[in-house]
Amino acid sequence: MNEELLYADVIIPLNLADTYTYSVPDKFKPVIKIGMRVLVQFGRKRIYTGIVKNIHENKPELYETKEIHEILDSTPIVNQLQLRFWDWIASYYMCSIGEVFRAALPAGLKLESETNVFLQADSENIKDLNQREEQLLNVLKKEKVLSITKINSLLEQKQSITLVKSLIEKGAVYVEERLRKSYKPKTEKYIRLDKEINSEEQIQEIFDKLGRAKAQLKLMMAYISLSKCFSDFKIVEVPKKLLLEKSGVSSAILQSLIKKSYLEEYTKVVGRLPEDDYNTKELAVLNNAQQNAFKEIKQHFKTKDIVLLHGITSSGKTELYIHLIAETLKKEKQVLYLLPEIALTAQIINRLKEVFGKDIGIYHSKFSDSERVEVWLKVQKPNYNDSYKIILGVRSSIFLPFNNLGLIIVDEEHENSYKQYSPAPRYNARDLATVLAKLHEAKTLLGSATPSLESYYNVETNKYGLVELLTRYRDIQMPEIIIADMLTARKKKQMKSLFTPELIDNIGITLSENKQVILFQNRRGFSPYIECADCGWIPNCKHCDVSLTYHMKSNNLVCHYCGYTHAMISECPACGNINLQTKGFGTEKVEDEIKLFFPKARLLRMDLDSTRSKHGYEKIISAFETGKVDILIGTQMVTKGLDFDHVSLVGILNADNMLNFPDFRAFERSFQLMSQVSGRAGRKHKRGKVIIQVTNPKHQIIKDVVENNYKNMYYQQIQERKNYKYPPFYRIIEITVKHKDYNKTNSASKVLASILKSHFGSNILGPESPLINRIQNYFIKKIIVKIPRSQTVSRNKFMILKAGKYVNTNKNYKDVKIVFNVDPL
Repeated sequence: MNEELLYADVIIPLNLADTYTYSVPDKFKPVIKIGMRVLVQFGRKRIYTGIVKNIHENKPELYETKEIHEILDSTPIVNQLQLRFWDWIASYYMCSIGEVFRAALPAGLKLESETNVFLQADSENIKDLNQREEQLLNVLKKEKVLSITKINSLLEQKQSITLVKSLIEKGAVYVEERLRKSYKPKTEKYIRLDKEINSEEQIQEIFDKLGRAKAQLKLMMAYISLSKCFSDFKIVEVPKKLLLEKSGVSSAILQSLIKKSYLEEYTKVVGRLPEDDYNTKELAVLNNAQQNAFKEIKQHFKTKDIVLLHGITSSGKTELYIHLIAETLKKEKQVLYLLPEIALTAQIINRLKEVFGKDIGIYHSKFSDSERVEVWLKVQKPNYNDSYKIILGVRSSIFLPFNNLGLIIVDEEHENSYKQYSPAPRYNARDLATVLAKLHEAKTLLGSATPSLESYYNVETNKYGLVELLTRYRDIQMPEIIIADMLTARKKKQMKSLFTPELIDNIGITLSENKQVILFQNRRGFSPYIECADCGWIPNCKHCDVSLTYHMKSNNLVCHYCGYTHAMISECPACGNINLQTKGFGTEKVEDEIKLFFPKARLLRMDLDSTRSKHGYEKIISAFETGKVDILIGTQMVTKGLDFDHVSLVGILNADNMLNFPDFRAFERSFQLMSQVSGRAGRKHKRGKVIIQVTNPKHQIIKDVVENNYKNMYYQQIQERKNYKYPPFYRIIEITVKHKDYNKTNSASKVLASILKSHFGSNILGPESPLINRIQNYFIKKIIVKIPRSQTVSRNKFMILKAGKYVNTNKNYKDVKIVFNVDPL
């Protein structure tokens, strides 16, 4: 390459149309590589971490290039396969590669400059300040400097820019751009023998010299005990903190021994991730059904890259996965094991570590930024034995820097939790798994007791291989399913609060047998809304067109869309009466009501509110597994593949909510949810029981659940999908048009729909207002595009993007947000 002219195309973590080109300074030319992180200026002042995508000698013609400020890595942090993967995601999901980069890299690996606010020297003399401005200045006097992010947090508002701008104009503050702190390796102080001490005789001599210095002698003895250096005289390091705790002496005593050159203190980089040693055990022996399925999967992998494992609940799919992982590791390949929920990682990780020990890592959003960085770096290590060989994670782990991937397992592949809804890229990790595996020339195994219609259709059209596992482990029978008719029970006045007589009676019997109960209600909170019994007034969110949900524990009314919270009210603001009633019920109310019937039962609730902490899932699952809880009440979290030995009864409290949801996938999802939660009953010892409360017992989906008839549900639903032009026969692209002005939202969406209809004709639905047509003060209109599978997808996407850009170039609509969601769920 010409040493005088070298340029790098850099991906910036913003929604930009393309990469930006920067010149490479002479000092960086020998070391810069594709995939490295670099610091670059974008805009007038902001500094971002970018990723080098390409290096070349072609100077841009349209703009003057800026120089790369700094290279952050000695080796690439992103590999070539990942960059190809990012390109595919950006193209398919109609977003920018910068948005993919922002989603893919852990925050700890992305340095960005941030606006920091400082006090002016004469700020004391500023007058005419409002209350908020005075509040901010008072905090600044103490803190000296505050970032915009910190100010937003302190003042409890999302955007404090206007406030800061006002103070700048009044001469009270000034701002500067500074880099945010990035990931720093965790370090710890360690103690070892001084390098001049290399024999037992020297140590004995030290003991003799310390005869009267009892505290120093005590610390030295503690070091010998912890390091066990007498065994074969290896100089062993001991954590400083542990040594002081063990010896019970002060740090000053330790410093005395260091000054005498008996001991040496040094700093060592330690991981944040647990490195416990595990006594691994041999693989379990597969039963006949599992052995046959295992052979079939391997046979299919000879001709197919993707295999669907249709195994009923409690058939032993996890044990099959473990055997397939073991075979992959023998080939020195990495494995990605995807799960839909963090809750599942807490239970499955123990089973995997029993077999694979330290070879397995976990990756999910409950980890801190620094912990995620350490997982990223360990996955990336070039030496196979130094890297994580297996990653167990949720959808974001699809972005990890695998360099030797051999197998991807997508467990509970039907789950909509694999879909990212916001922000972009709005990807489905199950679908991306097949793309990533293809890039690595690896295999993909999709597993489910209730496969998605799309996956099963791919089997029917010979795109995927199919393996069935239709008997439960140890030949335990599928649970007995009882339908409890709520409509009849209400007419006969037999309902006991939220519960039918059948459910209450069976809960009592189950508890008397010292067995456990799971109650499923797919709505959190105490009550979906409250209503004035006199005038009908309902409290709504001030930012969204939705009623506020009552949460009894916090005694607040909460919006589940934007998080807006209001204290529970005692009287109606419309008519002044105090006759306010809760309507409907969520998990909190189920918990409250069940206590009245079974006051001695030990209860736990598992929903978003009760699992917010890092180890929230683990604590609840552990308590239930170890028999410390009798009744577990939960949302769909309890449906997703959890394995409990002593659950003999499952209650589904309101099947109608699922069946009557206005969505073309409602029946499929209802079947999946009810079948999955039913599968938690009677998994190990004897046949379990499931009670489904519903107002229409004759509904076909209810019959299919009772008969465990997946294929009947599939063939009925697939015919409807074909008739009404839905997936898998048509691709769906959902376009959301948003603005804070309703009229602008309405007119912009009509213009966009009109352009699209000229190209797609009747395959355009809308614009229509969704069920919730205002969220976070943005009014919303939806347009649905249906594209036949026979048509070229890329060409149609180009047309849709072009139409969106055309609308945004209109001066009336330049600030209208247009969002594209490919394959919405």
